[in-house]
Amino acid sequence: MQSKYKLMLTAIGAFALGAAAMQGLHAQIKPPAFAIAEIAVKDEAGYKNDFLPKIQPIIKEHGGKYLAGGFNKTWTQIGEEPPNRVVLIQYDSMDAFKKYAEATTTMIKESKYIDKVRIYAVEGVEQK
Repeated sequence: MQSKYKLMLTAIGAFALGAAAMQGLHAQIKPPAFAIAEIAVKDEAGYKNDFLPKIQPIIKEHGGKYLAGGFNKTWTQIGEEPPNRVVLIQYDSMDAFKKYAEATTTMIKESKYIDKVRIYAVEGVEQK
């Protein structure tokens, strides 16, 4: 009789430990971050041939994945028209995007091919 109770208590303990571990793992998962870059490119050829080959490997190195974008590929529902280049890039987390930003801010700001730029990111939400 006593061995049945020990077995039952062991099973309950294992279940509780597993549930606690799953809760801990779920809490550690960070949502993806989506970066939006609005870029007024003043020299498209130079941007494509000189700037992009330098920045694209850095984006990839920090886990960035292009989801959408290009030159003149937007449609405006309300408000001002965006610049001639808009890009949407997904990063694994906001931390990954911030590391990318640290590595590239000066390079972007000092580019001779860009007239004006705005880059921002938003955290994704859990899909249900």
